[in-house]
Parts: sequence; C-alpha cells; structure tokens
Amino acid sequence: MKLKVIDCEFNVCKVDNIEQIDFSQEFVFLSKTSDEISLVCEINATPSDVISSEPGWKALKITDSLDFNLVGVIARISGILAKAGISIFVVSTYNTDYVLIKNENFERGTQALSNSGYIIE
Repeated sequence: MKLKVIDCEFNVCKVDNIEQIDFSQEFVFLSKTSDEISLVCEINATPSDVISSEPGWKALKITDSLDFNLVGVIARISGILAKAGISIFVVSTYNTDYVLIKNENFERGTQALSNSGYIIE
C-alpha cells in the first residue's frame, strides 16, 4: 500500500463556530457532534478564535483507492505505529484516509511503516 506525505504542517483544533474557517484552503477537515466542533487545517489557516489547539502534525494520505468493504486498513497502520510508541490522529474522507503524526515522531513513524512494507512517497 502506498502512503503519500502531505507537504504541510497541520493544526488539530476545537472551535466554537465555523465562521472564521477558510474553506478555500487545500486541506480543511471539519467534524461536528452534539459535544464539539473539531477542525484540522493547515497551521497557517488556523482561525484566531479556536477554543484549543494541538499544532505540529504532518500527514500521510493513503493513495490506494479505499473501498467501503475493506477491513483493517487503519487498524494495521495504527498497530504498526502503536508498536513504535507513536500516537496518531486519523481523518477520513469519502475516498481515503489521512493519518496525522506529530512532527517530532514523523520520521520514526514513516520508517516503521516503510519497514512493514508500506511505500512512502
């Protein structure tokens, strides 16, 4: 399976409203529940009114087409990274998944995945 490095830094945020979110950016991931609104955006596009944030993430995109019947794709990746002591934040879209790893663990994480047979582009 191929994983593509996304060449930017991300911020994982908790926001109160979506009015300041710049949806013209290439990467904007938004989720809302009855408890919270979460935003993952490029660090330079972070709204000024976030409730809290966790900056300093890099992302890997699963480039293979993911069918809804596929089982265990994220489980395998997260298992490899967990064994290496690396926590992740995952964002899913209709077509694929993105695995975010903190900057300070990114090289070690990509090496662990590469050692397990993943192709890192």
